[in-house]
Amino acid sequence: MSLYIVIDGYNLIRQSVMLSRLDDQALELGREALIDFLAAYKRVKGHQISVVFDGINAPIFSQQRERLKGIDIRFSRSGEQADAVIKRMADRLKEKALVVTSDKEVADFAVEKGATAVSSLEFEEKMQMAVLMEMKGTDESGENSGWEPTTQKKGPRKRLPRKARRKKKKLHKL
Repeated sequence: MSLYIVIDGYNLIRQSVMLSRLDDQALELGREALIDFLAAYKRVKGHQISVVFDGINAPIFSQQRERLKGIDIRFSRSGEQADAVIKRMADRLKEKALVVTSDKEVADFAVEKGATAVSSLEFEEKMQMAVLMEMKGTDESGENSGWEPTTQKKGPRKRLPRKARRKKKKLHKL
C-alpha cells in the first residue's frame, strides 16, 4: 500500500522550533524551508506528499495548486481554511492517507474516515531523521544493533487493535 502524506503546512511550521523562527522573520521563509525539508524527505522515502496552506497568506499571483521539488502544494480558496481541504483529502484517500497535524479536530476527522493521523512534532522528528540519513548516506534498513530475545514468549498474544496496527505500520514507513 502506497502512503500519501497530507500535511497541515502552517501547523507544522508553527509547531517546529526551527521552522517557526524562520516563519517569524517572513512567512515565505518558513514555507520555503518546509518545502526544502519535504523534498529531501521525499528523495529518501519516496512517498507522495501534499502540503496544504491557508489561502489567506498565499503569495500574490499564486495558484491554488502547484508542484515544487516533487511536493504538491495547495492553498485553500478565499474564505476557506486549510483544515477543510485536508478533511476533504482525508475523506477521499481514506486508508491511504497519513495526515500530519496537531489540530485535534482535523486529526479526529481523519481517523474517523480511516486515515492515520500523526502530530506535527512526531512527523518533524521522522522527517529530520530521514534528512540526516540522506546527508550521511546511510540506509535506515541496516542491521539491528538492539537486544533480541533468544526464546519465544509463551501465553496469549497481546495483539493490538486493527486501527493501532495500521497506524504502527504507516509510522514504520515514515
